[in-house]
Amino acid sequence: MGPTGLPFDDIRALVAQLPGPDEEAAGAARQREAQLVKPAGSLGKLEEIAEWVARWQGKAPAVTRPVVTIFAGSHGVAANGVSAYPPEVNRQMVETFAAGGAAINQICAASDLGLKVFDLALDMPSGDITREAALDEKDCAATIAYGMEAVAGGSDLLCIGEMGIGNTTVAAALCAGLFGGTGADWVGRGTGVDDGGMKRKADAVDAALATHAGHLDDPLEALRRLGGREFAAMIGAILAARYQRVPVILDGFPVTAAAAVLYKLEPSTLDHCLLGHLSAEAGHTRLAEKLGKAPLLSLGMRLGEGTGAALAAGIVKAAVAMHTGMATFETAGVSGKS
Repeated sequence: MGPTGLPFDDIRALVAQLPGPDEEAAGAARQREAQLVKPAGSLGKLEEIAEWVARWQGKAPAVTRPVVTIFAGSHGVAANGVSAYPPEVNRQMVETFAAGGAAINQICAASDLGLKVFDLALDMPSGDITREAALDEKDCAATIAYGMEAVAGGSDLLCIGEMGIGNTTVAAALCAGLFGGTGADWVGRGTGVDDGGMKRKADAVDAALATHAGHLDDPLEALRRLGGREFAAMIGAILAARYQRVPVILDGFPVTAAAAVLYKLEPSTLDHCLLGHLSAEAGHTRLAEKLGKAPLLSLGMRLGEGTGAALAAGIVKAAVAMHTGMATFETAGVSGKS
């Protein structure tokens, strides 16, 4: 299916006009890296990370205002028994974030990261994708625009996370719609469902694919039919970060599935994004391969909340701190390689 007209055409225009990398800044970072008081290449991927930050910030790399954003949404598909937890957990977990009691709160405190939580109409579940579209085009586009507020107020590193009972089923359906395959190819245990839950998830994805067959060639149409509000908002956050030269760290399966919509529109749209970790969801492994993204961490996590991205942010902060704070051979008075 081709372009559907306004308002999705506005999103396509944003994608078509995205700013590219700043190779001058990246080159300056490489030059400094070569002068630091260490053997060349001895910090491995950390050196690449510092250069990546410089390339997308467009200046000497700095991470002084990192923030984790959690986008929370409700899904009609949850009524099909696809999660080990009931939908009311959405509201309860958002309240837990606000009270400082969730895992992500502890990681943010440990790594000195800011935290924002976006409540995306938690009391209004998106449509049940097994029998109807998750969102109409206007609501989907408006939610993408709302997600762009994630970088409001200033940030120099954005970690994107999510919360939404049923959203690993939605992620699986979206990936199947974008890349092909069946429910069984993409679903995982999510919040810890048993074998019966796995079958319900796979069946729900297959039913959604059948319901929306013939309408999934356009990635934005696939998003509105198979996604949900947090998926749309995360796309907005990724786009806004690119325009404001803020590097992005993606969290787990649902976040990466949202990013995949942009990849299908234009693969270079995700060049300013790192994959923070590889979750325990089998679909996430498959999706990372599709996107050509190597994770910074692989800890067997499947919590969500941005936890994997936040942990990876600590690595990015350390990489930049070494790049900017280390002495050079000249300033330290250390002899170079003979």
